[in-house]
Amino acid sequence: MNSTCPPASVGSAATGAPAAIEVRRLSKRFRPDAPPALDDLSITVPEGVIYGILGPNGAGKTTLLSILCGLLRPSAGSVCICGHDGPTPQVKRSLGVVPQEPAVYPTLTGRENLEYFGRMQGLRGARLAERVAACLQIAEIEDAADRRVEHYSGGYRRRLNLVIGLIHEPRILILDEPTVAIDPHSRSLIHQRLRELHASGVTILLTTHYMEEAEQLCHRVAILHHGRVMIEGAVAELLARHRDDSIQITLDRDPPADLTRSLQLLPGVGELHLNGRCLVATAPQPMQALSSILQGLGAQGLQAVAIDYGQASLEHVFLHYTGEGARA
Repeated sequence: MNSTCPPASVGSAATGAPAAIEVRRLSKRFRPDAPPALDDLSITVPEGVIYGILGPNGAGKTTLLSILCGLLRPSAGSVCICGHDGPTPQVKRSLGVVPQEPAVYPTLTGRENLEYFGRMQGLRGARLAERVAACLQIAEIEDAADRRVEHYSGGYRRRLNLVIGLIHEPRILILDEPTVAIDPHSRSLIHQRLRELHASGVTILLTTHYMEEAEQLCHRVAILHHGRVMIEGAVAELLARHRDDSIQITLDRDPPADLTRSLQLLPGVGELHLNGRCLVATAPQPMQALSSILQGLGAQGLQAVAIDYGQASLEHVFLHYTGEGARA
């Protein structure tokens, strides 16, 4: 395998930036008789962007990240990171990885965790102490620096997990569900830090099930389904493409499982998708469809607490291409 990749083409040309990550026709099968986890997947992540990988459970997101980090070998295809093929030492030094489950030692303190992972990245002496202090400040956990991590809250563990991936100041940061199941303050802090990292020139690749989070943070996204890229592009372009005939209704409570099936029997109602309490409809005559949907909701004792018409959300785009909820 060559150590240097050819120049990036299609994906990075859209932004004018060189490619930080090039994934070309990547496939992965865990068993010969099983469907592929990744199926001829190609994406380009330009330098200096926040890039989101979205998809339902089982879409291939974690498999893709595992290959990028060198934890899995692909069945076919290639990966080029910072101009190098595969998980070379140069590539590993360029990457910071933040896994979905906090990779911390619970019996060590936050400071000791940072010192340990910093030494693994080759940091020593004054430079290590400088980076540990900076990471504690970035995560806003100085007050808990010398407490054992087993006594940390979930939000503090997530913050520590983030800065462990930053201890060596990587060029590319890869995060798998960085804000799942944490408190709003910690989520807001992590969002703020990711924006600051982006402003400093770090390329960020993340997966998330939170469409609102992706819409707020990401410049570009790829939506995966069954291991394939269904759609890829700038978030603003994807929203503009799906804005004209969409209705998004937020319900006052969790609906019954058969809600979409019953609503689709009503006159004028077209395509419907349900994700939690968010109902998204696409119809040739949206106002007629909205009237029918509201009547149908009322018949089931449900109420709409918010209605958006003619302005697509990333949730709508996601449901359009996957045909199911983000946690399906």
